Amino acid sequence: MLGIYFISIVFMIIGWMVSNKLKRKFEEYSQTPISSGLTGQDIAMRMLRDNGIQDVKVISVEGRLTDHYNPLDKTVNLSHDVFYGRNAAASAVAAHECGHAVQHAKAYSMLQVRSALVPIVNIASGWMHWVLLAGIMMVNTFPGLLLFGIALFAMTTLFSLITLPVEFDASNRALAWLETSGVSTPQEHAQSKDALWWAAMTYVVAALSAIATLMYYVMIYMGRRD
Repeated sequence: MLGIYFISIVFMIIGWMVSNKLKRKFEEYSQTPISSGLTGQDIAMRMLRDNGIQDVKVISVEGRLTDHYNPLDKTVNLSHDVFYGRNAAASAVAAHECGHAVQHAKAYSMLQVRSALVPIVNIASGWMHWVLLAGIMMVNTFPGLLLFGIALFAMTTLFSLITLPVEFDASNRALAWLETSGVSTPQEHAQSKDALWWAAMTYVVAALSAIATLMYYVMIYMGRRD
């Protein structure tokens, strides 16, 4: 079990470093007013309109970095600072979340796969830790239990991997629109790109952590004594 603690600690430290860097970037770019003077709400509504999307609402939600797109009720949810912000960070986040709305409207395949996995992953997440713990304790007497736990963890790992192209694609759509729409200068565009890159890195770290943990459990299963 020491191995799993080591993996957890290593990726916890890496995750903390990336998250800290992301927060610093957003704080820095939040101090940079954009020349267009548009708020995050304005950016979102304009991007949706330019992509022919009329059935998605842009609303403000509580919290910090709580921004997300909800495909169930078709809402782009922006945190207070992003919704009312007139800076490079706010425009980047608003455009990114609208990128997900565009994916939804255009039936982007990876987003559809991820959405289909959500109910399965919710069930797997609720049971896998208990099943894995019991499976490790009984690995030599009941190896099938650990194998079942590995299968559950593999589903959550797959979800993390599929999330990567979804997030990168949303950022690419956002940056492409910000550049062609003329709502940001080259300097502001560079800041938006940098902010979104660090945001994407949080998903990369999560995916790598999941892969490393999954391989650790597989090694335990493969090294069991028959």
